[in-house]
Amino acid sequence: MRVFKFGGASVKDADGIKNVYDVLQKVGYEDVILVVSAMGKTTNALEVVIKNYFDKSAELNSSVQEIKKYHNQILLDLFEDEKHQVFAAVNEQFTELEYFLAHNKSPNYNFVYDQIVSFGELISTNILSHYMNFRGIQTQWLDVRNFIKTNANYRDAEVDWEATQQNISKNVPRKQLNITQGFLGADENNFTTTLGREGSDYTAGIFAYCLNAESVTIWKDVPGVMNADPRYFENASLLNQISYREAIELAFYGATVIHPKTLQPLQKKEIPLYVKSFINPLLKGTCVSKGVDLEPQYPCFIVKREQLLISLSSIDFSFIMEENISEIFGLFHEFKIKVNLIQNSAISFSVCVEDKFGNFNDLNAILSKKFKVEYSENVTLYTIRHFTEEAAQTVEANKEVLLKQVSRETMQIVTKELN
Repeated sequence: MRVFKFGGASVKDADGIKNVYDVLQKVGYEDVILVVSAMGKTTNALEVVIKNYFDKSAELNSSVQEIKKYHNQILLDLFEDEKHQVFAAVNEQFTELEYFLAHNKSPNYNFVYDQIVSFGELISTNILSHYMNFRGIQTQWLDVRNFIKTNANYRDAEVDWEATQQNISKNVPRKQLNITQGFLGADENNFTTTLGREGSDYTAGIFAYCLNAESVTIWKDVPGVMNADPRYFENASLLNQISYREAIELAFYGATVIHPKTLQPLQKKEIPLYVKSFINPLLKGTCVSKGVDLEPQYPCFIVKREQLLISLSSIDFSFIMEENISEIFGLFHEFKIKVNLIQNSAISFSVCVEDKFGNFNDLNAILSKKFKVEYSENVTLYTIRHFTEEAAQTVEANKEVLLKQVSRETMQIVTKELN
């Protein structure tokens, strides 16, 4: 069996749905399971519904109607007859959503989030399944919540692998096209859970592991994995092959390759993962598998913008020791500040961090009581895997270098644009 994952961008409108059909015609669909995300920006729109629900906003109903209108337009573009059963099926799911909004008693934000946001995937797969049947490809729609079982850690649930393995290996039909939802699972009480960051890719990895799949393919709007973001580097090149280890390393430094939790189950059974273009599906794309780290052997560039470079030094010139560093990292964790680079000497300690939640001023007030704090805002962190001198010069050109750190395979450079 092969596992295909289609993200929100690939099914954002009627043309996207039609293109999925075309892709399947070209690459085959027998003994395939499609893992599909919510359409376009539906998850974001459902997050607005959640906000309006908790704020008791008068906009709650209109935010639901906007999502309904968006999906209804896709249905009208796909199906000639408004009496087609898909209209009733999708309407039933919106009725279920509205019922939850009217009758839920739980004040738990994370629980409510998972129950509401899950409708994006349930609706998108319902539409896709009906459209495939309409075009002559017979499908089996699977509710993923009957297969992937998790704990009740809502918004970042952990998989119960034993129960999940049993459900999937025994109950997924073979020799046909199955369509199911990414990102979702269910706890022991059958309440919906979500799998956290890159959850749909992870879902594909879970099914592949449990089914001993031939391969996983993630379909994107790019030809595969590039060695650099084309928005920042003119000569970005396609990587034909990446090892599991290298993909995990790149993800650790911030590359949007594949999340490590997706790769781990695949690596255990050496199931290859392909990243391919849904625009040109017959191109080879990138293969992540056992083997050479990179092919071709290019430097890989990862860019993190809007970073904060913080330098701490002891006020009395005493050493910064383990207990100091432990305290500092405890504060970073408490204030939800992500550390991306560390460099220390006897009496100073520098970190490049991401202040996603705008908590640095509060943190600085605490740090300043014990340390001399200097910081530079809006800096850029470049990470170069398999660096060369030429690659470093490309990054450093016309910039002020604030910090540089080099290890055997990796160079990290913190820069500030010159005025």
